[in-house]
Amino acid sequence: MKKYKFLLLRRIVQLSILFLFVGGNYFGWEILKGNYSSAIIVDSLHLSDPYAVLQILVSGFLASSTVLFGALLIFLIYVLIGGRMFCSWVCPMNIITDLAFRLRRIFKIETQNKLSISRNLKYYILILSLIVSAVFGIAAFEMISPISMLHRAIVFGSGAGWAIVLVVFLVDLFVLKAGWCGHICPLGAFYSFVGKQAVVKVKHDAEKCTNCMDCFDVCIEPQVLSIVGKESDFIRSGACTNCGRCIEVCNDNALKYSLKFDLKK
Repeated sequence: MKKYKFLLLRRIVQLSILFLFVGGNYFGWEILKGNYSSAIIVDSLHLSDPYAVLQILVSGFLASSTVLFGALLIFLIYVLIGGRMFCSWVCPMNIITDLAFRLRRIFKIETQNKLSISRNLKYYILILSLIVSAVFGIAAFEMISPISMLHRAIVFGSGAGWAIVLVVFLVDLFVLKAGWCGHICPLGAFYSFVGKQAVVKVKHDAEKCTNCMDCFDVCIEPQVLSIVGKESDFIRSGACTNCGRCIEVCNDNALKYSLKFDLKK
């Protein structure tokens, strides 16, 4: 169980959020209503995805003070704990893409056509989404987001939503390893910027490391582990999702969650 403690905890958090959204829609529960872009907790605290709000603002529309406050609150939370913790601890698509990632490892599925796409693509898509939002007056990514579609598929039974999710799963499984989360998703790119100087980070102890490289096998963003086996330091890249998988599989106890207060880049 030690090797899966954070994985199990992440699934509990993700499924609990989905369960509360379903309960709010079908049974009228006041605990959590809305979606991953805009939600209300106990019918009083409004939460907004800052990336969604940014798209709304650049599209030329005004946002209410309640929406802006909710976005600022979420922004500050992820600044502190690491922006891409949303990707691994909250986002429901993570369950789908993690399954594809695991199946690739189990069945040793490798892309035969040597498809090579830069992980920087998601940052270009982020910029493009804001440009399209400004030009056409719409929240561009929110219109096509697989995250929103998965939410609608689960909460409202949308068939089209399941179709898009299936496409993402198949691409991740057969076409591009960690395709959606690692290469494409602009929301993940946004939170990479947000959480770069987060307080909660994974810390590596080079003195304990035996270079087994088990952490590289389970990481969807292996480039962030460049210091492993070389130096003791925090995993500083904003691309790290703080999922904890590297910590779980490290038999050397060379990786752990720790608090970072310095601003070294």
